[in-house]
Amino acid sequence: MKSGKNSLYDDLKRQILTMELDPDQDLDEVSLSERYGLSRTPVREIFRRLEGEGYIDIRANRGARVVPMNHQTLRHFFLVAPMIYAAIGRLAVQNFKPKQLADLTDTQERFRTASVTGDALSMVLENNRFHEIIGEMSGNAYLQPSLGRLLIDHARIGHTFFRPRNDDMRRRLRLAADHHDGFIAAIGSHDEDTVVDLVFEHWELSRENMEMFIAPQGLKADALVGMPAASTEESS
Repeated sequence: MKSGKNSLYDDLKRQILTMELDPDQDLDEVSLSERYGLSRTPVREIFRRLEGEGYIDIRANRGARVVPMNHQTLRHFFLVAPMIYAAIGRLAVQNFKPKQLADLTDTQERFRTASVTGDALSMVLENNRFHEIIGEMSGNAYLQPSLGRLLIDHARIGHTFFRPRNDDMRRRLRLAADHHDGFIAAIGSHDEDTVVDLVFEHWELSRENMEMFIAPQGLKADALVGMPAASTEESS
């Protein structure tokens, strides 16, 4: 049975990744202490841990909040994500351990199951874990924190990818699952170039969906908008 501290840590991570907690949302230290049966000191320890991992932001005299997403962070995300994913992929091929490959395969099986049943929240979490494991395979102390921070926003920006609304989005989701299988096979066979090729294919697959989330299609204008000026004058 998980302790209150572990439950709080896991729950906050899950709620941030799945957008149950909105970007920039304040976190109430007192209510969390009561809900998890903790004093405020361990809650603050969890906050500091999550801040170090990029999930929350602690402001002097203003408390903790979910890390925001603004124009600057999104711009940085789209600029560097493919480069970091590619570097992580190359290092994963060079440094992975058999146990990590087995964990990656197990995670993919859970992701596949969630995609078949349409369990969007599980897909978000298992997809995030899949790419975390590839980061762990890299064994690079400099790139792993950067990957972790990228994956937080990747999950939040791309959450609509796991809630397909039409046949094309469902096709993309099936292809993403196929890419995961490709990563497992290429890493297992030490095929660095194929892993990097898959990184960019996988990135392009989700990029358009992420852009739809950032800039959704506009609402249809009212009928009066765009009416000839004469018509408007006649009705007045």
